[in-house]
Amino acid sequence: MTLIAFLDFASVFIFALTGALVASRQQLDIVGFAFVACLTAVGGGTLRDVLLDRNPIFWIAQPMYIGVACAAAVLVFFTAHRFESRLKTLIWLDTFALAVAVPAGTGVALSLDQPTLVVVLMGTITGCMGGLLRDVVLDDLPVVLKQGELYVTAAVAGATVAALARPYFPDALIPLMLCALVTWALRAGSLAFGWRLPVYKSRPPRV
Repeated sequence: MTLIAFLDFASVFIFALTGALVASRQQLDIVGFAFVACLTAVGGGTLRDVLLDRNPIFWIAQPMYIGVACAAAVLVFFTAHRFESRLKTLIWLDTFALAVAVPAGTGVALSLDQPTLVVVLMGTITGCMGGLLRDVVLDDLPVVLKQGELYVTAAVAGATVAALARPYFPDALIPLMLCALVTWALRAGSLAFGWRLPVYKSRPPRV
C-alpha cells in the first residue's frame, strides 16, 4: 500500500466515525448512519479528485473505501451510547481526521507535480469539505466556520509546510508528517488553549 493510499484509508475511517457520531446525535437509523459516514468520509477526496481530473475517483477505483466508511458507521451505531460525551469525542476525533486528510490531499497534489498554490488548496479541500458537507446536511453549524477557531487555517498551514518542505526531501514522507503535525497542533491548540483568529465586529455607521 502506498503512503497516499494509507492516508486516504485512515482519513476515510476517522472521518466516517465523526459522521456517524453526528448521526447518533440526530438519532438516525443505520442507513442514515452509513449515508452520513460515507458523505463525510469521501466528500473532500471526491472534490479533490474531480478538480485534479484524477480518473477514476479514488473510491471508484477502490470501492473498499466505501466499505471502510460503512464499517465505521456500523461500529458507532452499536457503541455510541457508551461515550460519556459524544460531542467531545466528535470534536477531538475530528482533529485527527483533519490531520490525516490534509496530508492525503496534499500528497496527491504533490504526486501530480502541481504548483504550490494548488497543493495547498487540494490539501485544504480534502481536509475540510467532508466535515462541511456532514454539518450542512444535518443542519449543524459547520465546524469549519465556528467563530475564530483554527480549522481551515490549520489545514492551510499544514499543507503549506508540506509544499515548502517537499523540495528538500527525497520522498514525501517527511513533508507529509510535518503537514500532519502542524495541522493537528494548530487545531488541537485552538480547542485546548483557545487559540483564535480575530473576528469581525460591527461598528455603528459614521454620520
